[in-house]
Amino acid sequence: MNNQVNMETLTLPIELLNMVSNYFKREKEGDITARSSAVQYLKNFLIETSDGSYTLKSDVINGSTETMHTHHGALEESIQKYIEPSKLRDKIISKDEIRILDTCSGLGYNAAAVLDLWQSIPNNCKIKLDMVEISRETLAITLLIPNPLKAYEIIKKAVEDELYNEGFLSSRYEKKETPENVDINIYCMDIRELIKNLLESKLSKTENVKSLIDDGMYDIIFLDPFSPLLTPELYTLDFFKALKQVIKKDGLILTYTSAAPVRSAFIEAGFHVGEGPRFGRKRGGTIASISAELILKDLLMEDERMIALSDVGVPFRDPKLNNTSQYVMELRSSERELLRNNKLKFASTVKTPIYLLEDLEDGRLKRRVLKNLHKMGFEDLNSLEFRYVLCPQYNECICGNECESFDNSHERIIEMSHRLQIVIKKKDK
Repeated sequence: MNNQVNMETLTLPIELLNMVSNYFKREKEGDITARSSAVQYLKNFLIETSDGSYTLKSDVINGSTETMHTHHGALEESIQKYIEPSKLRDKIISKDEIRILDTCSGLGYNAAAVLDLWQSIPNNCKIKLDMVEISRETLAITLLIPNPLKAYEIIKKAVEDELYNEGFLSSRYEKKETPENVDINIYCMDIRELIKNLLESKLSKTENVKSLIDDGMYDIIFLDPFSPLLTPELYTLDFFKALKQVIKKDGLILTYTSAAPVRSAFIEAGFHVGEGPRFGRKRGGTIASISAELILKDLLMEDERMIALSDVGVPFRDPKLNNTSQYVMELRSSERELLRNNKLKFASTVKTPIYLLEDLEDGRLKRRVLKNLHKMGFEDLNSLEFRYVLCPQYNECICGNECESFDNSHERIIEMSHRLQIVIKKKDK
């Protein structure tokens, strides 16, 4: 496997990024029409979504591409997937200060939606907003697209100031000043590097990791990279362990993806997880928190089973927070294969775990499920063994062992995974 360090992640099409770089280079050389020309050229790449805001396609990687936002509404996705489930309105009303980490901030829609809500509520709350985007060119595109809402002007001004200070721009055109109670920091770097830097800085001032966790930094983290299949390095167990050290105990992490390896990584890192809104997608997103009481909607029963009992629940790993997408994908693939070969987890192909304790009608599905079952050394879908394994999902004990009930997805998944290993070890004796 190639684990060559590469701190760059998936971004927008190279043609577009080169165009942006060239136009702003022309501006630095004295071309006062460069920025307006860039606006016209960008129209070839913009995709208008249903709410009138715009999105862009990613670059092609491994033959795949995807848009930065759903076609159902780029701005509305920010509101529905991030702002509303974060309970930001309640926090603005009740807190003196809120600190938000907007990872892979892209075109800045999440950040603008935060400020739009903040401005709509009479309050004395201070907003500290840390925006992280690895691509300066992507940030620069913020200056070229139409405003999706009034607060976007604040984001544009902050982006322009940062790029000007870095020497990427030579001119300033944005006039909107940052409100007094708003503090925006923009970081043009890999989010993994930023988190490592934050931890190193804080650990030098604290005696141990526990005190760091107790202090916390962020009330809300927006986890908004491209999908796990394209940027798995930003959804790893190791990255989530690092995020756990900078999120407050009553903080929330929100992401649009429902992918099993992402949810399992959160759980293994010590987070409680639940369903987020579905807006624009077939599945809901994921909400994670250190505090179980902040998770209002558990995962679906079938998702709990697949994460706990099948190889699809194997998380992505990136021990040093510096590996490539390819390496992270290959590492997980090897781990999944090892678990299947050693008969420690069900293969995810026919979703066997969701059919356990079910009476399937004779047919192709039943034959495939039983074949998968037999590979693991089991004979019967309705065995007492599986009643024991799945008992944590029921309010009352179904296995005859007078089991306690489990209150949330985190506990049920961990317990079912543990019970499967107990059953497997007994069979091997």
